[in-house]
Amino acid sequence: MTNTQSTAALNHEMGDDLQEIEVQESEIIADIINNVTAHPRADHAHLVRVVEALLFASSEPLGLETLIECLPEGNDIEAVIETLQQQYADRGVNLVKIADKWTFRTAEDLSFLLRREAVEQKRLSKAALETIAIIAYHQPVTRAEIEEIRGVSISKGTLDILLEMGWAKMRGRRRTPGRPVTYGTTEEFLEHFGLANISDLPGLSELKGAGLLSSNLPSGFTIPMPRDEDDLGPDEMALDEDDEQPPLEMHLPDLSKDDDEDE
Repeated sequence: MTNTQSTAALNHEMGDDLQEIEVQESEIIADIINNVTAHPRADHAHLVRVVEALLFASSEPLGLETLIECLPEGNDIEAVIETLQQQYADRGVNLVKIADKWTFRTAEDLSFLLRREAVEQKRLSKAALETIAIIAYHQPVTRAEIEEIRGVSISKGTLDILLEMGWAKMRGRRRTPGRPVTYGTTEEFLEHFGLANISDLPGLSELKGAGLLSSNLPSGFTIPMPRDEDDLGPDEMALDEDDEQPPLEMHLPDLSKDDDEDE
């Protein structure tokens, strides 16, 4: 037998062996599927472990869509999340929902153990805090509307800081003359303050209880209900493709008032 004939025979035998291995693997997979169908509890427990590992390994919260992509089709991901949440309810870390995504966080009653003093490199100005609060409660809101609510003008740098921090974003443009940009909050804002959605912001009674509002408020005083959706409203239009940077807005100085940023 020549070398060529020997090589051909060897390749033929190897091909047969590979086909046998593939058949065996298919049979093993079929057996696993049958076992999973016959033992749904074991399958559910395995899925819980898979989701647990994914959440621990991720550096950021994961949404249900992302988790579903990592699991076999036809599984009840909400039931898996519920089981995992119950398992960690009394542990040092809890499974919590942040901005419609899931992540592990230190239990609230143990957070003081992990607290450490650190040098605060930068603090938000009073104007920036007031601005982000107005954006959160009144979104979508324009710069002119923010200034009207605050009663004083704001410098361009205030909005730039909030945009750079990722707490605020440009949503769209108002359907009014000049098409001013509308601003709203981001997922980073929700994650920083531990909110599942923007509607979880404290209401009037909660702010009073925390001492953040005076007990002698004007009659009819109300707090707007934050809008919990990213879709543009009927009075908004989409941003242009070149609206990647905050627009240059010009404001005449109001000599009768001093911007509290300079205080």
